[in-house]
Amino acid sequence: MYFTDRGIEELEKRRGEEEVTFEWLAEQLRTFVDLNPDFEVPVERLATWLARLDDDEADDE
Repeated sequence: MYFTDRGIEELEKRRGEEEVTFEWLAEQLRTFVDLNPDFEVPVERLATWLARLDDDEADDE
């Protein structure tokens, strides 16, 4: 188990029943980066990865 899995598990436990929009998620990520500028690159990579998830499926066809 990676160290980050604990945070992911907490997120799932506390908010797993909630539904959110990507607009809401994007705003939360912006706020997080504003408060924690050292995490700008990892957050950018996560956002880009999420944005391009469907690209892998299109390449398979």
